[in-house]
Amino acid sequence: MVIGMKSEERAARIVRTVVEELQPGFAVRLWNGERIGPADGPVLVINDSGIVGRILRRPVFITFVELWVSKAIDVENGSLFDIAERSPRSKVKAKLRQMPRWKLLRDLPALFLSRGGGSSVDSLAGRNPYVSGSNKEAITHHYDISNAFYRLFLDERMVYSCGYFKDFGNGIDQAQFDKLDHICRKLRLKAGETLLDIGCGWGAMLIHAAKHYGVIGHGVSLSEAQTALARERIRAEGLEDRITIEVKPYSELTGKFDKISSIGMFEHLGLANHEAYFLAVGKLLKPGGIYLHHAITRRMKRDRRAWRRKAPAYKALIKYIFPGGEVDHIGMTLENLEAYGFEVHDVEDLREHYARTCRLWAERLHACFDEAIAEVGEAKARLWLLYLTGCSLGFDGGSVLIYQTVATRRARGRSGLPPTRADLYR
Repeated sequence: MVIGMKSEERAARIVRTVVEELQPGFAVRLWNGERIGPADGPVLVINDSGIVGRILRRPVFITFVELWVSKAIDVENGSLFDIAERSPRSKVKAKLRQMPRWKLLRDLPALFLSRGGGSSVDSLAGRNPYVSGSNKEAITHHYDISNAFYRLFLDERMVYSCGYFKDFGNGIDQAQFDKLDHICRKLRLKAGETLLDIGCGWGAMLIHAAKHYGVIGHGVSLSEAQTALARERIRAEGLEDRITIEVKPYSELTGKFDKISSIGMFEHLGLANHEAYFLAVGKLLKPGGIYLHHAITRRMKRDRRAWRRKAPAYKALIKYIFPGGEVDHIGMTLENLEAYGFEVHDVEDLREHYARTCRLWAERLHACFDEAIAEVGEAKARLWLLYLTGCSLGFDGGSVLIYQTVATRRARGRSGLPPTRADLYR
């Protein structure tokens, strides 16, 4: 959108001043072709002069998300990772304070009243995203967009949760095989045992456990698209007599299971529903059984009020990617497990593993981006690329974490677990 030469010149002058003062380590190319910064390396492209005014009017994180998704800003000769890695990691606030304000103030008033700079992408947001807990509609919003789209960047088994890297040089296929096996060993699965996988996705955990450990598996999911493909994969493996999957809330399950796994679904529950969840798992788990809890957490703050405030990136994630989602902190996880009848035995931090997993996903999506656009449209493909990149950077920086926690139903005497964990790391 053109907003007049005078305004364009003012916008260019502001961007030029900011880039020259911050010296971010990457080049910036303006809508008029002007390039500011290094002659080589990644380039942050600003396709619309109106984004300066838009940022001035609404300087929040979601504005930057909308600008990216609408392609008002873009990256050439590299990726978002390259931009992040070349961005200044220190003294940014000091440099901003030292910015020559007179250069900026002469142009800001006019640009504040300008228009343009990308369009709203609210059509990509989930309905009622900030409620506590994801319903079936919210799950459909995230998981049912296209199995073919997810196949572009996930591993061959389509595991949509943190991999486990015995070596950080391993590829995503090996990391996901090792993750599934790591969980099976933590659960001490034995042939003939019953395994419940809550939020079973495309069925990878159940298939692995049935093939390699001889269990009888049952899964529940709220995603119709994932369940349909999971059943196809189960048939292809010849495991229909050992694995069943239902589209059903976990709260409607009955019966007892020797082992229960929950891998990447707990984040959808919402804080208000934790009590009901842990009580339900306790009822479904047989005495002497083992429960494995694999979930993302946020780092705890000095007080709960500060922790409950959602960071801007977190709000954007809930609005566009995981409507209704909320994550706890590891202390809350352990408190709830103990409060609702469990004994906690092991807690393993996989933060670095998820940073690597999300990076591999983002790189794979970037490598076949034209196919992704053909499958789900450019706006959604760009949103997912930003989401996966942001998650990787978030885990890498430690603002989000992920833990695997092993627990049993509380009881007197022996828990049934071996005296050491040497068998897990053979």
